[in-house]
Formats: sequence, C-alpha cells, structure tokens
Amino acid sequence: MAERIPEDTADGEWAPHGIDISVPSIARVYDALIGGKDNYAVDRAVAEAVMRIVPGAELGARGHRAVLARGVRFLAGQGIDQFVDLGSGLPAAQNTHQIAQAVNPDATVVYVDNDPIVLAHGRALLADNNRTTVITADMREPDVVLGHPDMSRLIDFDRPVALLLVGVVHHLADAEKPHDLVRVYRDALAPGSFLFLTHFVRSGRHAEEVEKVMLADLGSGRFRTHEEITAFFDDLELVEPGLTFTRAWRSEEALPDPLPELNRLTVTGIARKPAST
Repeated sequence: MAERIPEDTADGEWAPHGIDISVPSIARVYDALIGGKDNYAVDRAVAEAVMRIVPGAELGARGHRAVLARGVRFLAGQGIDQFVDLGSGLPAAQNTHQIAQAVNPDATVVYVDNDPIVLAHGRALLADNNRTTVITADMREPDVVLGHPDMSRLIDFDRPVALLLVGVVHHLADAEKPHDLVRVYRDALAPGSFLFLTHFVRSGRHAEEVEKVMLADLGSGRFRTHEEITAFFDDLELVEPGLTFTRAWRSEEALPDPLPELNRLTVTGIARKPAST
C-alpha cells in the first residue's frame, strides 16, 4: 500500500504522500458514489452534487459496476482470455481480473490508470497474482500504454483481446479527439477482439445538469449523443442488444418501463472486430 502521512487538510483526513487531495479525482469520485472508502472530502463534494441533481445516482453508479461484471463474463464466455482495462479506477467488488479468472483461471488482465492511488491499491490486491498487473499511464498516450513492458509481458496483440473502456471515454474532451484515440487502440487489436465501452449519454435535462457539475467541479464528464457514442463502434459488429442503457444491457433482472432517470445517464455496448477491419 502507499505510504500514508498526515496532510494539512481542513477535515483532518490523511492522504498518500505526494497526492494532492485538494483536487478531485475521477477514480475517487466514482469510489465515493459506489460507497467506497478511498476518497476525500473534495471527491465526496462532487459526488454529493451529482446526487442532489439525480437522487439515487449512487445506485446508477453501482449499476455501472454491475454491467462491468456482466460484460466481462460475456467476453470470457466468448473465449477471450486477454483483457486490457483502460481507466480502470480503484479496486472494488467484482474487479475485471476476478470475474475473468473465475471463468478462465489462465486469463491475463492489465489495468491502466493515471491515478497513482490506483497503482498503490492494485499492487496490494494483486501481490500474489502473476497473471494480472497495473500500469500507471495516461490512456491519451497510446504508444506509452501499448509499448509498456508489463503490457507486452501479459498481452499478445496478435491474438484476440478485450479492450475495456468502461466509464472513461466521457472524461475525454472533444478537443482531445476521443474517436481518433479509440481508433488507435482498436487498430492495435487482432480480428476477433472486442471493444467494451460505456459512456454518459445526452438523454434529457438531468443529463445536462450533471454534465455541468462534472465539467465545473471535476473538469471532465462529457455527455454525448447516442449517435456520437455509436461512432466509437464504426466498422465493428455490435453484439446484442446493441448500444443500450447500461442497466438494460443483458440485464439479469426485470426492469421498470420506462427506466428511471438515474438509469438513463449511461449507455453500454460491446462490439467484435471482424476479420476485414
């Protein structure tokens, strides 16, 4: 675990050495929403602002975590045994490696995140797992990510890979050309690989209000249209049920109709790379 030393914070919280806890972190805000303990007052303030706009938003965040489990189980069931989880965030219940390796103990998983706290927690969690690792890198630098020695050690890009972009692409601004960036990663994948992507969706007034809070307080959190999100899957073969609201994607429960507002803030899709792409 990271060394922890007291910092001069108003609420007396402790922080890992070298971490600026006066600035909210994407990973820690999400951790706060799902009821985790690896977050600070500044992160909880953003989470609370979101929950004031959409009461029950924490349930939506947990539902987002649940779709990760459903998606990884689906991919492992398709015979995929290599997973690259970009922007993985802090460890929580049902992490990618735990789900994949429950299906196939030989599955390899590489987590990538630019938050050093993720690395500290990941190392502790994975101390005895030689088929999984955590890389501290920025997904906006694909050459660094794809060329990392730990990536090369565990992932063979000449074979099918599951590329996970779960809750991360919406934190890229339009100026960062997210479609081009995703294309770079897609181009590195062998035919038969899968792209698993979730994204904030522009679905109405609440979505617009949450976007304003995210952009103002966190500096990221772009809600895009269904068409803009579909474009990330261009030339890929979307699996059933296509790009749909996250709670409804291969749901294992009976769903209310219509879905509550808090379940209409994100969409999920998984698509396969065909031989011709």
